[in-house]
Amino acid sequence: MAAPNSHRTADWWRDAVIYQVYPRSFADGDGDGTGDLAGVRARLPYLAELGVDAVWFTPWYVSPLVDGGYDVADYRTIDPAFGTLGEAEKLIAEARELGIRTIVDIVPNHVSDQHAWFRAALAAGPGSAERKRFHFRPGRGENGELPPNNWPSQFSGSTWTRVPDGEWYLHLFTPEQPDLNWAHPEVRQEHEDVLRFWFERGVAGVRIDSAALLAKDPALADFEEGVDPHPYIDQDELHDIYRSWRAVADEYGGVFVGEVWLPDAERFARYLRPDELHTAFNFNFLSCPWDADRLRRTIDDTLAEHAPVGAPATWVLCNHDVTRTVTRYGREDTGFDFAEKAFGTPTDLTLGTRRARAAALLTLALPGSVYLYQGEELGLPEADVPLDRIQDPMHHRSGGVDPGRDGCRVPLPWSADAPYCGFGSETEPWLPQPAGWPSYAADRQSTDPASMLALYREALRLRRTTGGFGDGPFDWLPAPDGVLSFRRPGGLTCVVNLSPGPVALPEHGTLLLGSGPLDGDGRLPRDTAVWLRD
Repeated sequence: MAAPNSHRTADWWRDAVIYQVYPRSFADGDGDGTGDLAGVRARLPYLAELGVDAVWFTPWYVSPLVDGGYDVADYRTIDPAFGTLGEAEKLIAEARELGIRTIVDIVPNHVSDQHAWFRAALAAGPGSAERKRFHFRPGRGENGELPPNNWPSQFSGSTWTRVPDGEWYLHLFTPEQPDLNWAHPEVRQEHEDVLRFWFERGVAGVRIDSAALLAKDPALADFEEGVDPHPYIDQDELHDIYRSWRAVADEYGGVFVGEVWLPDAERFARYLRPDELHTAFNFNFLSCPWDADRLRRTIDDTLAEHAPVGAPATWVLCNHDVTRTVTRYGREDTGFDFAEKAFGTPTDLTLGTRRARAAALLTLALPGSVYLYQGEELGLPEADVPLDRIQDPMHHRSGGVDPGRDGCRVPLPWSADAPYCGFGSETEPWLPQPAGWPSYAADRQSTDPASMLALYREALRLRRTTGGFGDGPFDWLPAPDGVLSFRRPGGLTCVVNLSPGPVALPEHGTLLLGSGPLDGDGRLPRDTAVWLRD
């Protein structure tokens, strides 16, 4: 099979389509119920046929999997559940032969409590050099029985855990994920060495988890709502860290994408200056409801905040933490907010699927790069995971109130008629697949020209072979209320109808692709998008 994207230049990342693989749930090569690198390698032709430019792997390192692999015990070793380092190197090389680059996930804010550094810190005791790599502190109160400060957790519960000798350690996530002290030179050096380790094995880029959380207020001052600067989000010291990282990446031609959640556009853009990160995830777009005015404002804001630093925008509809698109778009509230997640929220999957198809064409026509989460190209809905099978700590630490994130992490359906939809062999996957999963199977969709998979394949083919897509100019066109219409270079126009009824199309020469059929009068139905060419 010919490499689909071999024409990309050194700036491939400015308009790439990057496919996110959650390894536990992509494909199971050894039949033990857990996805692995052998499974990914066997499915590389599928990714090449889909037409993606790169694959981003969520953490595949040795981990107790308390938080889905984001509790890393060793950054230089592949978890045995996924395979070996040698297999990872083969996967990187084989993907590259198909024109697919590899992006790995680095989790710099914290490590696993099973990491050698943290085990040494616990053994060494208060005041030791080993503990200075983390945030160990005496407690408050008469006998040190109270946490050192009141910082809120990124999950539910406390951010401090007390150890038997009386000291407390900081963890913005779970107790099994102790935060590193980024003021310590050994922490900085270790991560630069880890970057080099993976760049030397051929990866093209690094996704940086929780990129705005690393640096902490040295005084560990209490958190006060609305008071700036925040004691552990977006500290100024971060920029020096990422300038050092950029120097490492530049040695190898590598790129970064940061997970940066910040409401302040000017502060956000600082991370994308030419000597820091190349790109950052666009969470405002991801969480935006299916509303024309809100989407237009979000697109304008995104392009405006990137323009001063010359960085390309990124666009994403879903990831491994977020309710799947077809489910979210079928609800009364089509936005996304972690605080609003709840069991039993009604959804209309037919409506959600129609909107998700239109959103795919909208997203792929915008200037910049696009991230596609595994299974989105199959139109997978959020799965209802039985309560006794939920593994996500967000669920358990909320006392069972938060449904957690496992619903978007259920193993993929590959073959409609195979056991467990061809995910592996006859071993039940680590998360159960819903009864309706076979109807979404890739093999069934591959032969259906009206399927979500067929839509994505054709959209990516056109994006790859037709001028006007990707990074570059963008202009809004006049349109009725509830309709988004914009022009890209070379006479390419995208129209998305979010109004209550059908609308007439603008004058055009060719209809390149539609997310659904036009009505009998040639008008664009509601919740439908088209790509037009003059």
